[in-house]
Amino acid sequence: MNRPEIAHLKKNVAPYEQTDTKASVRQIVNTIGPLLLLWYAAYLSLSVSYWLTLPIILVTAGFVVRTFILFHDCCHGSFLRSRQANEIIGTLTGIITLVPYEQWKRSHSIHHATSSNLDKRGIGDMWILTVEEYAASPLWRRIAYRIYRHPVVMFGLGPIAIFLVDYRFNSKGAKRKERINTYVTNAGIVALYALLISAVGWQAFLLIQGPVFFVSGLLGIWLFYVQHQFEDSYFEKEDEWSYVKAAVEGSSYYKLPKVLQWMTGNIGFHHVHHLSPRVPNYNLEKAHHATPPLQKATTITIGASLQSLRFRLWDERNKTFVSFSDARRLSVKSRSAADKVKRQNPGFQGK
Repeated sequence: MNRPEIAHLKKNVAPYEQTDTKASVRQIVNTIGPLLLLWYAAYLSLSVSYWLTLPIILVTAGFVVRTFILFHDCCHGSFLRSRQANEIIGTLTGIITLVPYEQWKRSHSIHHATSSNLDKRGIGDMWILTVEEYAASPLWRRIAYRIYRHPVVMFGLGPIAIFLVDYRFNSKGAKRKERINTYVTNAGIVALYALLISAVGWQAFLLIQGPVFFVSGLLGIWLFYVQHQFEDSYFEKEDEWSYVKAAVEGSSYYKLPKVLQWMTGNIGFHHVHHLSPRVPNYNLEKAHHATPPLQKATTITIGASLQSLRFRLWDERNKTFVSFSDARRLSVKSRSAADKVKRQNPGFQGK
């Protein structure tokens, strides 16, 4: 992608970076309102049957995901025009979603600035090793990586490890504002949960909030995972890395059914979001349709996205994600080719 194309992309997307306060307020009402009502409905349904409660819980979890999208836009300063208003709404929705506003805002901004950059991994993203890095790693690191990348661990233990444990603590070197915000968020969570427990009892609270937390956390991790880890994604070293290519080629267009698209706040248009984080969630689809080059982004459906569960390592040579078994075959093939060269050229030493 050359400079004129990049300039054209930014020019086309720029009009959609404008915040519409009325649209944002409507989203607060049509997200937080139903979330509260559904939580209460789940409580009332307990007296009938837990089988009735479960589907209500699933929908409630969906609204928690939608709440996180509002939080996410606040972190980018795109949800409301006032910086202070974004901080207030971001902190309050952070309490609901168990994510400290200032901490996540910082790490997520690093994610946007370094996404798909192989030389700048480690903050705000998932652990990804290349085929060569994995092969050169000591046994303990390969075992740790396999455990981390296993779907049961990533999506089963992930919500607990990340949302319940990791986000409760400040990172080393966090600034005062960030540290205070984490404390405020933790205190807000304790106060909210104490209020709910006093109102419905701890048993009912656990029966409802436990699965709501787990399902919403799982879905959040899945959305983040699948939109950067598809087969022909984009990863490059620093000297070859491009911010625009990382956005358009390293982020997918996750084409979801309209109901799920609404529930996830249009985050499926992730390529648009990475190109311009200032575009509010309600303008992402408009920007996508108004900009033909963005429509060329890799499109994945729910069915196709399930294939990403087998992706474990990034193959730098072939520019694609591969499974552990694929990597093993590539290694065997590479060694066989090297042995063949040596047999044909006895004096060849290789690198």
